Amino acid sequence: MAENPPSPSETEIAALIVETLQLDMPVSTIEMDAPLFGDGLGLDSIDALELSLAIKRQYGVELRSDNADKVDIFRSVRSLTHYIAAHSPS
Repeated sequence: MAENPPSPSETEIAALIVETLQLDMPVSTIEMDAPLFGDGLGLDSIDALELSLAIKRQYGVELRSDNADKVDIFRSVRSLTHYIAAHSPS
């Protein structure tokens, strides 16, 4: 089954992840539904903190560590993009 093509917003979030975390990979190789942690991009809690700060600076969306939905929010680029779109002040 083919993956849905990334939206411009998803590509933008993927680029933010690569830039913020200085990942050595092209944005085009990131699967939008792949896990951000573990077997996916292999991010860790420090990466999540750095990414949260970058998202707050870029989009004005605060991602708090005590948010009960944080596992779902950070599940993939796609889930993170949906959360930012739904909570963006602009």
